[in-house]
Amino acid sequence: MTHAEDAPEGSSGGRNPEKAADDSVMGRASENRAQAEMARAARDRPRVIRRVPKPKMTGPFDSPGRNLAVGTAFILVVMLLATLGYMASGWSFRDAIYMVIVTTYTVGYNEVRPIDTPMLNFITLGLIILGCTGMIFLTGVVVQFISLSQLSKITGLKAMKKQIDQLEGHVVICGFGRLGVVLARALRASSAGFVVIESNEARAAEARAQEFLCIHGDATDEAVLIAAGVTRANALATVLSNDALNVFITLSARALNADVLIVSRGVLPSTENKLLQAGADKVVLPTHIGGERIAELILYRESARLLDSLERSHGFQRVLNNFGMELEVITVAPRSAAARMSVSAIERYAKGAFFIVQINRRDGDVFTDPPPATIIDEGDGVVVIGRANRAAVLTSLFEPKSHLGARG
Repeated sequence: MTHAEDAPEGSSGGRNPEKAADDSVMGRASENRAQAEMARAARDRPRVIRRVPKPKMTGPFDSPGRNLAVGTAFILVVMLLATLGYMASGWSFRDAIYMVIVTTYTVGYNEVRPIDTPMLNFITLGLIILGCTGMIFLTGVVVQFISLSQLSKITGLKAMKKQIDQLEGHVVICGFGRLGVVLARALRASSAGFVVIESNEARAAEARAQEFLCIHGDATDEAVLIAAGVTRANALATVLSNDALNVFITLSARALNADVLIVSRGVLPSTENKLLQAGADKVVLPTHIGGERIAELILYRESARLLDSLERSHGFQRVLNNFGMELEVITVAPRSAAARMSVSAIERYAKGAFFIVQINRRDGDVFTDPPPATIIDEGDGVVVIGRANRAAVLTSLFEPKSHLGARG
């Protein structure tokens, strides 16, 4: 009897085909999970935004108005000095100004008086050289006003494109509305390299007038994103007021650069999950943040004053963000786990996710650097400094238990 005959029924060479197939599927699934974890780890790693000098958008002779003023002033000074020179040589004012005008404008009439002295020769030669040169320059400025403005614009756009092509590790801002303007100014203040994409021509011109690198185009177009250097960028912020466009831009940017940090603006709270599924790393809801800030100013004035003073003093909040930390005010909800717990017990439960720096009692009392044994009550405001992954711990501690499905 052969070995094949000895093998159990349904086996093949001593191996179960169904088990082998299951093992293969599990192996592929494990490999896919490993690749997903690696991709997530790559996106979560710290990204350094490249600092660059302020872009040079214009040269010394790129302003037609300034050129016209300089040319006019130069011609007037030359004509005045020449007129005074002729008058000092014994000419009348009428003869002097006539000679100056026909010479400056290169008309070429005969001299009104003989040029027969060294002084007159010197004045006339100087007037010819300086006056004609100044008139040529002034004529060029007038031509620039009339027909060369577009050429200057094209030259500026080429210079700007060259600067954008040299950027690496920068930020791409999609949209130059109210939020985009604030973001661009904040990045400029920190000397971070960035490029603005704006579809509205007037706002794009405004961005360039503020000497921001700006591309006039539609950010939903992959070619425009590539022109802005999204494949070389470390971060992209899409801050349009249209949620659908923000989702589409997020999808396109993630497809072009799997490692870029994407921060997306959401107008409606229901859009947050869509943006995260599209590939956004962070979603910002300005209306929600603004409402929470107003509530802090009304309910916790001392904490709001503390946050404002820290923000003004040496950019404390930005320093915290650089270390992956954030300052936040949390309200202790009724029937939450944190109610009637001590500061030390809450911090032990958090396991380093955050620590408490201030407590605002419902009756208005404020305790900065509270002792570990301090008990927190319902309705108190708690100022915490925590890590970026603190959301789950904060929810489990400060949200009502019934919302969490816990035992009543």
